[in-house]
Amino acid sequence: MDRKNRLILFVLIFGVSLIVLDGTIVAVSLPTIIGDLNLSLTQSQWVSSLYTVIFASLLLPSGVLGDRYGYKNLFIAGLSFFAVASALASMATTAPVLLLARAIQGVGGAMVLPATLSTINATFRDKSRAAAFGIWGAAMATMAALGPLAGGWITSNFSWPWVFLVNVPLIAMIIPLALKYLPNQNHDPNRRIPVLSALMSALAFAGIVFGLIEGTTYGWWTPQAGLAIGSWELTPPISLSTLALLGGVALLIIFVYREARRVAADKDILVNPHLFTIPSFTLGNLTALTVAAGEFGVLFGLPLFLVNAIGLSTMNTGWVLAALAFGAIISGGLARWIASALGAERTVVLGLGLEVAGIFGVVFTLDPSMSMWVLVGFLVIYGCGMGLASAQLTSVVLAQVPVHSSGMGSAIQSTFRQVGSALGVALAGASLALAIMTDLPARLINTGLAQGQANKFASATAHSVGNAMAGIAHGDTAVLSTLHDGFTYGQAVAMGSCGIFLVFGFALSIVLLFTRTSRKGN
Repeated sequence: MDRKNRLILFVLIFGVSLIVLDGTIVAVSLPTIIGDLNLSLTQSQWVSSLYTVIFASLLLPSGVLGDRYGYKNLFIAGLSFFAVASALASMATTAPVLLLARAIQGVGGAMVLPATLSTINATFRDKSRAAAFGIWGAAMATMAALGPLAGGWITSNFSWPWVFLVNVPLIAMIIPLALKYLPNQNHDPNRRIPVLSALMSALAFAGIVFGLIEGTTYGWWTPQAGLAIGSWELTPPISLSTLALLGGVALLIIFVYREARRVAADKDILVNPHLFTIPSFTLGNLTALTVAAGEFGVLFGLPLFLVNAIGLSTMNTGWVLAALAFGAIISGGLARWIASALGAERTVVLGLGLEVAGIFGVVFTLDPSMSMWVLVGFLVIYGCGMGLASAQLTSVVLAQVPVHSSGMGSAIQSTFRQVGSALGVALAGASLALAIMTDLPARLINTGLAQGQANKFASATAHSVGNAMAGIAHGDTAVLSTLHDGFTYGQAVAMGSCGIFLVFGFALSIVLLFTRTSRKGN
């Protein structure tokens, strides 16, 4: 890789790192933000959820914008949106302003991510391509894992607005470099944006992601809560999350059918269904969805276990999770040589094998009294797998996509990942609550509590995701120890269910390997 390509890659990685970091950095700062802005429970949930919903819903339109106006312009515009939104978030004194800022951040993020993938796909070739995607994947995994640590450090040493404000000078530094070094790839200025298709896809994915994220809040079928807007509240007979999910899936089916019709009529499209006739593209995206579900579900559960069952501080929790980043950095440094020796497909299989080994190592040793060094060891293995699999899987997915469709292909791949991540968080939350409610009451009854009180304590533990355990124990060490044991069991079940998704991804990666090998042999 020559100096010019290294500079291009540096700019792209720097930009996308800010986007990925922002997806996890806020989680640790959220308790402080809730206190300062007096956020309600619903508002606090939307501080995290709104970014993901907007991000996922706009990826497909952003990919087509890149194909029309150029990936360089899309990258710079996305960073500009993100900088403005970050500044607005840092100045927020009310919930509506903060939520507006998070929505605009989602718009910017949806523009930046496919632009980086498209630029790498169109710029790098052969061995440098494997290296570029390797570095990209390692950076993604590293930034996601470092988010809680960075958020804890900034909030502890400065104040929560700096979690957002720090983005502004960094983006101001990177935009001039992007203007100077990013290539002006060929694009189609005459290509029109299919507005109705863009609207349909945005609403479809917004509904799907909202339904998955908010299932634990509104219920998976029977309503647990209504949608409150000021003094008006809507409580339908079926939960809002289920309605949103079913509506999103139905709209997505209509959207795909409409796009196929438009392809046949030679009209402008948002997604070309013919891309899914490429086996590596279809299998790779399904693998990416299942892997993202497993990875993000694990990232959801681990901090809760470390804080609520182990009793670690926010900073120490961040340090333990940094083991993931350390593993990703190791694998990122080796990815170029591993991919050159094994090929991208085998590297994906190796990476996912390490992820499966790492996560089930955590599941089978999870205990409130476990050594943190044992946990760190398994997380390093898991992180190494993330660094290898994420990067080379992206390379495999886009390998046979025509360059003129790079934006579209990158956006589809990113959308699959976002839907997978929402599915993983939903799965982890639902399986955690179910495991606690079915297991913990019996444990509490054995300590001498009555059935009704045991059920009440279990419900409080599940709905607070462990935050209420110390309060409801009222200093009773036996009850608190039992609550910790029950919560740990729930987390083991939740992470195990996420591990099953990783197993599915591992199996799909083997199918992908044999599919690609047989095609190369013909």
